[in-house]
Amino acid sequence: MLKQLASKSANGFDWIDISDPQHDELHETATRYNLHEELLDDSLQSDHLPKYETMRDYVFMIFRIHTESKAMEADTVQLLTHKIAIFYSKEFIVTIHRKPHALIDTLAALVTEGQCTGSFHLLNNIIKACLLTYDAPSRDLSRGLEYYEEQIFLRTRKVPLLKGMYFLKRKVDLIRRMLILSYDIIDNIDAEQGDVNTRDTRDLYIRLQNIYDALSDNINHLLSLYFNVSAQRTNDTVRILTVFSVFFMPLTFIVGIYGMNFEYMPELQQKWAYPTVLGVMAVIVLLIYLWFRRKGWL
Repeated sequence: MLKQLASKSANGFDWIDISDPQHDELHETATRYNLHEELLDDSLQSDHLPKYETMRDYVFMIFRIHTESKAMEADTVQLLTHKIAIFYSKEFIVTIHRKPHALIDTLAALVTEGQCTGSFHLLNNIIKACLLTYDAPSRDLSRGLEYYEEQIFLRTRKVPLLKGMYFLKRKVDLIRRMLILSYDIIDNIDAEQGDVNTRDTRDLYIRLQNIYDALSDNINHLLSLYFNVSAQRTNDTVRILTVFSVFFMPLTFIVGIYGMNFEYMPELQQKWAYPTVLGVMAVIVLLIYLWFRRKGWL
């Protein structure tokens, strides 16, 4: 669906927004503003990564914004992000996206109220609004990280920790990748006509990048701690089982001897043989216990 959200007569520049693009709408817009066909093809690719490309009369960029999906197992570019393609010049802005986005309506309201002084100002606001879609997810991911830390260190109940941490790591790494690939867009916008607004956008970008870098480091450390704690718990279990086996090995040896079916075993005919053997077993257990205590193994 094609909408004209700003016009040269009223705002000094044209803003054409196309959601769920159709062939005739794209062809009409491309003809009107002399847009390259290959760039239009890029704008229709749902999994295209962020890019910045300078043409003779305009600039083409693709920015990916975070979706509102809450699915734990969403870990791909298509599931976690949506694409917005932007054609920009001083005379016009064309935005192309498959799904409607609230940020477009918010920015359209700013244009209507006269709060955008030109196409570059609007472009900066679009990029800033796209960046802000990563702000709330960073807090959700931080809370998820804190939850898994609590489960690892403070809880004993069973939860699918490894699976949850895997998807958490995938989300953080994917968002970091989107931000890294978006650097050229931020850098070129701030370098072309840099002002207070573009520097504010760059500061937002740097803050988000630092947040997701820290999240990535923390989740990697948490995974290492998870495996170390799991190994430690396994070692504790093996140690306990080893202690029990050490206690029972000599007792099993004695029982094995007197369980042999030989006809001549003198001890079997003695009146005090049974309590004597039990006493010997008790003494052996006590000596093993004292030895373990002395070594600090119990």
